[in-house]
Amino acid sequence: MTTTPMLNPREAARLLGISYPTIKQWILAGKLKTSTTPGGHHRIATSSLQPFLAKDKLKPAAESRERYRRVSGRNQLIGKIVSIRIEGLLAQIVLAIDDQQITSIITADAARELGLKKGQTAAALIKSTDVMIEQIEV
Repeated sequence: MTTTPMLNPREAARLLGISYPTIKQWILAGKLKTSTTPGGHHRIATSSLQPFLAKDKLKPAAESRERYRRVSGRNQLIGKIVSIRIEGLLAQIVLAIDDQQITSIITADAARELGLKKGQTAAALIKSTDVMIEQIEV
């Protein structure tokens, strides 16, 4: 008798390239079938994830979650490069995401190695332990 490998929600989210809150929403909405441990924790059979992985493989590379499965950071914002400024050892990259912009400072070598160009689709990967909020008067 073979047993199907079971994953906890965090492991399943990592495998699918989605966030932990997203997989919890899927579980609560019934989109993803789980088993419950005696302690009330959800476990997901790896076979239950196959339809999601197969569907993702059909998407174009820019829309696929495949690259998210290769990077540990889950806070990834996809947009268009609107500005690149290289001076000395550093490069300033400005990415437009909807009606917002995010600026990143990377090494000039990294910008050249990545072949970054204005108008290109790129992702900003955000890995931070602190997020500050500013009140804005409207």
